[in-house]
Amino acid sequence: MIGRPLCALLQNLGAVVTAAGLETRAEARALLPEESRYIRSDFTDVDAAREACEGQEYVFNLVGIKGSVGIGETKAASYLVPMLRFQANLTEAAWEAGVKGFLFVSSINVYPQAALHLERNAWKGAPLQNDRIPGIGKRVGEALGLAFQLEHGWEAMKVVRPANVYGRYDVVDPLRSQVIPALIHKFLHEKKQVSVWGDGKAVRDFVFSDDMAFWFAKAMLNLPPNYPVNLGSGTGITIKELAGTVAAVTGFSGKIEFDVSKPSGDPIRLLDITRAERLMAYENLTPLEEGIRKTMDWMRSQL
Repeated sequence: MIGRPLCALLQNLGAVVTAAGLETRAEARALLPEESRYIRSDFTDVDAAREACEGQEYVFNLVGIKGSVGIGETKAASYLVPMLRFQANLTEAAWEAGVKGFLFVSSINVYPQAALHLERNAWKGAPLQNDRIPGIGKRVGEALGLAFQLEHGWEAMKVVRPANVYGRYDVVDPLRSQVIPALIHKFLHEKKQVSVWGDGKAVRDFVFSDDMAFWFAKAMLNLPPNYPVNLGSGTGITIKELAGTVAAVTGFSGKIEFDVSKPSGDPIRLLDITRAERLMAYENLTPLEEGIRKTMDWMRSQL
């Protein structure tokens, strides 16, 4: 979702791009810029990570496992074990290869409960209740960069903590989709009534995937080593307001019901973006309604 627009952006800037992932070569070739190189790799294998990092000047670690609300509890081990391997293998391989820059994409879920998340508060308590295991995994990923800096003087790792990212190329699967693609899918397919998980009061912070690709590239060049920076919208929106926005964009005119028997997630997730504004002149480029429309258009093209 972020890697594809990032590859295109980097190539347009003149970079020689190597992409790696689990897709087949045919699947990847249909999505990546023509001149980019593709390696089919499973980074739970350290040798695969070494092959991917060899000869690279910059490495963007966007490896992740997608899931809907609750997967951090019901599939906790299935998430944590491979994530720890991905992160350790790629960090060590990048250090061995002597890369100039290594971007680690952390997450909003590293934070303890708070009305507003500031970077310096990430370790002041347990991670967010509903994503505590994924949050711990991302904290370990951040700590790896610091560990290599302390022991080896390696200052290549830059750390970003995005808010909830949505956009084209997202997972469209009722069992794994996150809230925006799930809502778009429901509103496009249902005519009379849509059920939304939770009571609608939870507050979330959403950023568009193409914007994240742009700011990831800026972060690689502008951020100090091992100095985490939030990348959010600067404003929160309730799930009820979000559902109304998605309904308007998709043209849905039926009834929206909130299912309080289903989990709502944490009550509020909102990032302070002062540090990003100061270090990178950061701004949220794509308004939510515009991003939802672009995501909807892509989803329609896939149906």
